[in-house]
Amino acid sequence: MAPSHHTPDGAFRNPWALDEARFGGLLKWRWDRIRHPLPRDNGAHALPRARPAIRSPRAAADEIVVTWVGHSTLLVQLGTLNILTDPIWSDRASPWRAIGPRRLVEPGVAIHALPPIDVVLLSHNHYDHLDAWTVRTLASAHAEARWIVPLRLGKLVSSLGARAVEELDWWEERQLGNATIGCTPARHFSARTPLDRNRTLWCGYAVASAGRRFYYAGDTGVHPEFTRIGERFGPFDVAALPIGAYEPRWFMRPVHIDPDEAVTAYRALHAHHESASDAVMVGLHWGTFRLTDEPVLDPPRRAREAWSRAGLSEKHLWILAHGETRVR
Repeated sequence: MAPSHHTPDGAFRNPWALDEARFGGLLKWRWDRIRHPLPRDNGAHALPRARPAIRSPRAAADEIVVTWVGHSTLLVQLGTLNILTDPIWSDRASPWRAIGPRRLVEPGVAIHALPPIDVVLLSHNHYDHLDAWTVRTLASAHAEARWIVPLRLGKLVSSLGARAVEELDWWEERQLGNATIGCTPARHFSARTPLDRNRTLWCGYAVASAGRRFYYAGDTGVHPEFTRIGERFGPFDVAALPIGAYEPRWFMRPVHIDPDEAVTAYRALHAHHESASDAVMVGLHWGTFRLTDEPVLDPPRRAREAWSRAGLSEKHLWILAHGETRVR
């Protein structure tokens, strides 16, 4: 029997009887914005930048070193393993160079300044997560990197020059040397054209190496599997969760968690582990591209407020500046 997130025609779905964002909703949202334009938002001018402190070529075996490039792109140095999540260095999150959402701030790390990359994790095929120019550039500069992608995405990534590409389904695992990579469920969708919706899978990832554990949620709405992810792959030292791209809520709720939901998901991930009080949450998916309606600086503000209401230690919430490096 096929897993519940597979459809009979070979596509994929969210299996929890939850509505997805639909094209009709997109049209309604865009029409609302034409009729009622958003107020001017100068928050991008206040976005901080920091000088990276990357461990080059690799971190110490007992370190986790996290550097935010921007959006959902992290350089995670999990001990001696160098990982990139959903890399995008292009100026626009778009199939075109001249139109589409443009960066509010330059990448926090120059693409040519990266250390040797061992693993690239791609969560799904949207243009703000899978950027063709970036894939080609990384595939050329880091030819030995392993690319881990969800089902049916391997053909595209290989066509862009990546050599070692492996596809995973939800809950599947791969051993890469001393590291174990698990593919985790997410509530989202896939599409790069109007004709290929949900033909490739979407996911998050859990990585364990040298006794340290990292979780990357990808793009996701609320779903019931965060606790099970934590039980199976945790406890996590660092969990990277999206906190932006959530308004208007009536349209974005099925596919993007908001900051309050991100904190709830973080707590669910660690519900069965005594070490939860020491786990770090990194807030992603904000402050780089203006994709949705919330003010640019609202996601970190709301994340801090939700974190405080939950009674969690301030030092374990990492809201990074572009380029900022922190060590766990």
